[in-house]
Amino acid sequence: MALPENLRSSIAALPRGPGVYVFRDDLGEILYVGKAKSLRDRVRSYFRRDAADSLKLARLVPRIASVESFLTGSEPEALLLESNLIKEYRPRFNVQLRDDKSFPYVKVTVAEDYPRVLVTRTLESDGSRYFGPFTGVGTMRRALRLICRRHRVRTCHYELLDRAPDRPCLDYHIERCLAPCVGLQSRESYRAEIDQVVSILAGNTGDLKRELRAEMREAASSLEFELAAELRDVIRGLEILERRQTTVDFRGGDRDVLGIAVESASACTILLRVRDGHLLGREVRFLDNVDEQDLVAVVDAALKGFLLRRADIPAQILVPVDFPDRQLLESLLSERRRGTVRILRPGRGTGRRLLDLASRNAEHLLEERADPDSAFAAGEGEISAFGGDSPAARGLASALELRTPPRDLVCFDISTLGGRESVGSAVWLRDGRPHREEYRRFRVRGTADGITDDYAMMQEVVGRYFQRRVSEGRPLPDLVLIDGGRGQLGAAVQAMEGAGASDLPVVALAKRREELYVPGRDQPLVLDGFDPALHWLQRVRDEAHRFAVGYNRKLRRKRTLKSVLGDVPGVGAKREADLLRRFGSPAAISRLDPGELMQVPGIGPATARRILDALSPLPGKDMDRGNRS
Repeated sequence: MALPENLRSSIAALPRGPGVYVFRDDLGEILYVGKAKSLRDRVRSYFRRDAADSLKLARLVPRIASVESFLTGSEPEALLLESNLIKEYRPRFNVQLRDDKSFPYVKVTVAEDYPRVLVTRTLESDGSRYFGPFTGVGTMRRALRLICRRHRVRTCHYELLDRAPDRPCLDYHIERCLAPCVGLQSRESYRAEIDQVVSILAGNTGDLKRELRAEMREAASSLEFELAAELRDVIRGLEILERRQTTVDFRGGDRDVLGIAVESASACTILLRVRDGHLLGREVRFLDNVDEQDLVAVVDAALKGFLLRRADIPAQILVPVDFPDRQLLESLLSERRRGTVRILRPGRGTGRRLLDLASRNAEHLLEERADPDSAFAAGEGEISAFGGDSPAARGLASALELRTPPRDLVCFDISTLGGRESVGSAVWLRDGRPHREEYRRFRVRGTADGITDDYAMMQEVVGRYFQRRVSEGRPLPDLVLIDGGRGQLGAAVQAMEGAGASDLPVVALAKRREELYVPGRDQPLVLDGFDPALHWLQRVRDEAHRFAVGYNRKLRRKRTLKSVLGDVPGVGAKREADLLRRFGSPAAISRLDPGELMQVPGIGPATARRILDALSPLPGKDMDRGNRS
């Protein structure tokens, strides 16, 4: 079926990762909510020709006017979020579950003298610790039984010390319990075992999985295949326990979570709505002209825009950084809510994971807003319209007072996301066609991480490009195009003069009003909006932007896969390996307390604090970190 252009571009920009998609009609009403292992592939499948064979899809697909997506960290998280959204909005084309069955949690009754480990579907404010919810219920229960058996956790329901049996039960005689109920195990000893169980449920399963894998191999070599299969299933259950869900707040409660992504002069702000512990929706706004603003100013403007006109205000609002008007905004919102409102910057725990989720969604939406496809996806005839002695080429030469129409054109662009992984690109066009052998990309060296100085970055990239070409005697372009305004143009001209390429014509194309800045002219050159020369320059600029953004994303993906532990003073390669072996991942380490880190040989109080600070890179240490569950 023929799709509207806006819907086609939205589908093309969907990521391939797991998440939840939401179909809306032309009035904005939610038609359908679904989950997917790959959002792009799943949504595309609705618009295949054979999809209309289904009666439901034949009625649903023609009514789809827009699609939204929520990124999640895994398929189980997508399943939970899908369930929450269906229960909240009850979409027309979703099957409605009438029994309202919820997913189970593991409950540890730490408030008791001798805690128990239970499976429950109800969250209560009784001082217990809750882990979950879990979607793989069978494997989770098998893993939990093994954990409790190994650590000899009591299974009775006595409220020790108020009530106790007269003698030990059968579990004591088959060595599954040490009978703390009759004083055969001390409270301290039992508590130590419970602490180990809590640590495993919190995700520190590495040591236990290694032991079970060794037992599984031994069972297989002894031809005890049933035992080996059972151990394999238990290991899978441990992996389920290890995956902490980020789409809910385990303690329940209402929160708004602000996520922000900044790229060049644009920003995407997203406010996730968490109600009763469930992620139920989001609000999205795009901001422009933020290239000269820091993240604090963006957070301040975004929160005021989202909240000052809303009636539904939660008790907590999570933000990535502190900002000067925080206390004033808390006071205004508290007065409107008629209850206390706190704006927090969590450093770890559930709040931090929700912030990370909001930031990932903001990054995706910002990338989706910029066309991810090449600017040269059109037909060959349109591409070559600028080649040779075309009217567009002659018109550009006349406007810029060039002696001849330019045959070779190179365009420069800078891409940075909040000052992180700043890169530059240079794309070369010959006779109106991409000359990909001459495409170049640069990793900006001279700008500190987190600082966005577009002029300095442009000067560095242009200077490095022409210094190399001049020194190697390589051909130079007929025209240089800079993505930016007068400031970027001045930086590029200075760099070209230093590299010995000052005789080349150069022009800058500013996004805001599509003005052309030319050296030596006081006023910008404004071409007619229908001028083919302007259209061509815009497409060249978009191609340079696409190439730069692609490199920026690649570096960000690499950075997220790299452990930052090795950069912490006092943590060498061996100690980094010990930490990862013991706790599994930097994310798991970031959720620990300093005392837990100090149990690793060689980790003292100062080093433990440095590690946790390194794994909590968001600025604003003076704010309340909020809850650290």
